[in-house]
Amino acid sequence: MARTVDPQRVAERRTAITHAAAGLFATQGYERTTAAQIARKAGLTSGSVFYYFQDKAAVFRSIFELSIPEHTELISRHIDRTDCLAAILDIVDALAGEVLDPAAPGLMVELLRRIEHDEELLAVAMEDARLSAAGLTTLLERGIDQGRIDSGFDPEETARWILSIIDAAFLNADPDRPHDPRPLVRATVSRLLRPIGSDDR
Repeated sequence: MARTVDPQRVAERRTAITHAAAGLFATQGYERTTAAQIARKAGLTSGSVFYYFQDKAAVFRSIFELSIPEHTELISRHIDRTDCLAAILDIVDALAGEVLDPAAPGLMVELLRRIEHDEELLAVAMEDARLSAAGLTTLLERGIDQGRIDSGFDPEETARWILSIIDAAFLNADPDRPHDPRPLVRATVSRLLRPIGSDDR
């Protein structure tokens, strides 16, 4: 009789492995982290990692795959708001706030190292950026129509610039001197978007 697979148990084990791996990849780097270390930190047996994931690269990708539903849900919470500028700034706050995760700087470094060698990882990162940019573009277009956002810039290009500003917060994060990047990121995006002559408070 075939063994029944419990989908919830599988999901829980995969999540435990992903979270354990994130901390190790961030502090030790991708190359120096072993499947045995990941399993031990997740509280599982040494062979568990490759039961739930095809290989170590798939474990690393799973960290960034988690961002897609999280960011999709974030955009959905704000996409129908009337005040589009406030909605954009709240999204920016949430995305830049992810820098506060102690693992974030190290994971960004490893992402940049790995992405040229893993087409599937590149596809995950591009899909995440595409979904976030699409939501921001929708809000930018509506805000321009309302006269609340500067109409002098193309909304799609502006959305990509906003995401680049957030990426810069990750790239400039110093794990030895952690600080909250949100006030500076929010001010930068706010000043970019406000029409000339508007109240900048």
